[in-house]
Amino acid sequence: MSIIDVIKYEGDNHTFVWKHPSEDFNTSSQLIVHESQEAMFFMNGQALDLFGPGRHTLETQNLPLINKVVNLPSGGVSPFHAEVYFVNLTEQMGISWGTSSKVQYMEPEFGFPLSIGASGEMALAVREAKKLLIKIVGTEAVLSQDKLISYFKAFLQTRVKVALVQAIQSQKLNIFELDAHLEELSNDVKSRLQTDFSEYGLDLTQFLVTTIMRPEGDPIYEKFRDLYFRQYADVREAQIEQQVGVINQETEAKKTVIEATAMADKRRLEGYTYQQERGFDVAERAASNEAVGEFSNMGIGLGMMAGVGGTVGGAVGGAVSDAMGQGFGGPGQAVTAAGPSDVTQGASTGAKFCPGCGRPFQPTDKFCPECGTRRS
Repeated sequence: MSIIDVIKYEGDNHTFVWKHPSEDFNTSSQLIVHESQEAMFFMNGQALDLFGPGRHTLETQNLPLINKVVNLPSGGVSPFHAEVYFVNLTEQMGISWGTSSKVQYMEPEFGFPLSIGASGEMALAVREAKKLLIKIVGTEAVLSQDKLISYFKAFLQTRVKVALVQAIQSQKLNIFELDAHLEELSNDVKSRLQTDFSEYGLDLTQFLVTTIMRPEGDPIYEKFRDLYFRQYADVREAQIEQQVGVINQETEAKKTVIEATAMADKRRLEGYTYQQERGFDVAERAASNEAVGEFSNMGIGLGMMAGVGGTVGGAVGGAVSDAMGQGFGGPGQAVTAAGPSDVTQGASTGAKFCPGCGRPFQPTDKFCPECGTRRS
């Protein structure tokens, strides 16, 4: 075999490890390692020197471990026998995986026994070249992506199933929620598998669960699905009814506020208060009644309505006075709860009435003895 002067590898990214076909080199040969590679020298089946990216001249000082084995002379050119493996460090994505059989587990929410299948993609990258070469490659010349996955096939079939069930149960996901939680499920399974790959010098950089196969047609699954959706429909209906009730209450409350605000604006524009409006109502009812007995049965006395006249204005007061005059035989006469004599005296002396309850003030009263309203 001829002695090689340049050692390099420029293969594809679907190969993890490639062994250089030549095993005889000169101490002056050039070793070229790309940025995404590492080169490992083996001597007598033993892994010795590891070279990173760059151009390396194979000299005695650059091969300390090999020099100890073969005792290469310094200076000049001398041949030596070794094996060189190039390790691809790029992240290799799009590696498909899938469960060959259904995964049996107990559904965490209702306790139904169910079986599902799963598939997806993952990505791997070499992190420890020496560990990968010793544990998996051995004496093989090439470790392709397909061959590596074939080595891990049985491992994946077992470990993925266990990790998938553990992830579903730890997150308490029912089978109808899985599609909405694929990202969390993927990250959980990835964390459970990471240690297994690292034992072989590999890093599981990505693990995606993209498809969940449900057991359509299975009688147990069909019963479980009917139960779930029936329960979901009942809960959803109750939620909708509750929301409608809240909306109706809010609508009624807003309507009341709007009406009260509109009425308050009306009073403000027309120049009267709520208390004055109530006085208008009392005066209007008093003016419309013809029977004196109805006034006497109102409980608060006609004097109050006479007092309203002084509060809400002369026009309303006139209406009240007219009504009382018609009921008792003549205008200008008023009867209060205190008695006819008090009212007659009040009318003749010009006594003032309480704007709150209509009771006539005594000359010495500063506050109404009936309701406590301050005398104006």
